[in-house]
Amino acid sequence: MMERDQRPRSAVSGLVGLAGMAGLVAWIAVAGHWGMDGPMAGMAAVVACGLPMVAWSLFVDKVHRRPSTGIDWALRRPWAEVRETAFTKLAGLWATWAAIAAFYALGRWYWQGGYVFAMHLLAGAVPVLLLLSVPYVLWIDRRLITPRDGAYAFGQWLTGRGHDRDAVIRHARAWGVKGFFTAFMLSIVPGNWHELMHRNLGAMATDPMAAAFGLIMLMFLIDVAFATVGYVLTMRPLDAHIRSANPYLGGWVAALACYPPFILIARGGVVDYETGGANWSWWLAGSPRLTLLYMMPLVALTGFYAWATVAFGLRFSNLTHRGIITNGPYRFTKHPAYLAKVLFWWLSAIPFLTVAGDWTAAVRNCVMLGVVSGIYYWRARTEEKHLGADPDYRAYAAWMDRHGVVPRLFARVGLRTGGW
Repeated sequence: MMERDQRPRSAVSGLVGLAGMAGLVAWIAVAGHWGMDGPMAGMAAVVACGLPMVAWSLFVDKVHRRPSTGIDWALRRPWAEVRETAFTKLAGLWATWAAIAAFYALGRWYWQGGYVFAMHLLAGAVPVLLLLSVPYVLWIDRRLITPRDGAYAFGQWLTGRGHDRDAVIRHARAWGVKGFFTAFMLSIVPGNWHELMHRNLGAMATDPMAAAFGLIMLMFLIDVAFATVGYVLTMRPLDAHIRSANPYLGGWVAALACYPPFILIARGGVVDYETGGANWSWWLAGSPRLTLLYMMPLVALTGFYAWATVAFGLRFSNLTHRGIITNGPYRFTKHPAYLAKVLFWWLSAIPFLTVAGDWTAAVRNCVMLGVVSGIYYWRARTEEKHLGADPDYRAYAAWMDRHGVVPRLFARVGLRTGGW
């Protein structure tokens, strides 16, 4: 029995993330040497990040043997029993993909900017996915303890047979998350990669401002690469499948408000906190010593943010439960990524200063950044409400309330934060 004050075990080994980091850094070094800055080189970075994590998960951690996968490797159902279930499931799966494709086709924002690359990449992957899905579903259904999942229920509904309505809804939510965020991640990988490859290493070695932006860009690429791997590899044999997607409308509203096309916090958006202002680089231009001092917390916060994504290994995803993470930065706070983001924005935007000295604009910017901070707090609370259905998360939350550095710090100054 676990001792009361022992931190609950994490669903992901910390070494999985290190394996992904090693592969990603190795590819950055190779591509940087040869000047490979195209979109496919960026996608190769995602592959270089993902493959070592898959290998470590299977051959070292042996995640495919965990009961949480729902797979019994000793089970061998007769093919005659598997066929009916598997083909119904394939009908549901293919119809789901068709619905996502229709959403992409109807949403015109998917055919602008970085999304164009994502759409062409996904379109090219369709024939491969269709071909591989048949042997994969037939193979895994022989071993699944409960093969009649959400895809099967959806296939049953499509064919007019009796179906589990709740399973269909859960299936739609999970694939809604995957479809929406996979396209977004694929759309931003090439831009992040291009920016990093065009950083001047010589300038970074002598100019603190250049060094700060280069390091921040590297951290963002790490975050994007790991997150993309997470959305692509939602598979049971890797124990990285979606246990559940957030069932609460508030959770979806809070999350989607932070991403295009629904984003509210972009420059020029409804909650623009930089009107008439300038970020830290403008205020500190020409002061290398102050720049060096100021960049340290900014780089540290970005690193903390990236570390929060790396800690997920293969399992990063918004709005889903894919196993409870308690290691890495999650030893200090339940929401390290959100906390780091919010602090970074307050430090980098310096909303209480404006270029024209307009105090009304400064007040507005502070209020708007306060609203942004509130949105991320809202996201944190809705995620806790979702994950709170899992006793493992409740145990982790109770441990965090007693031992988490951030909750204890806030409690010391008399603030109730919901366990930040």
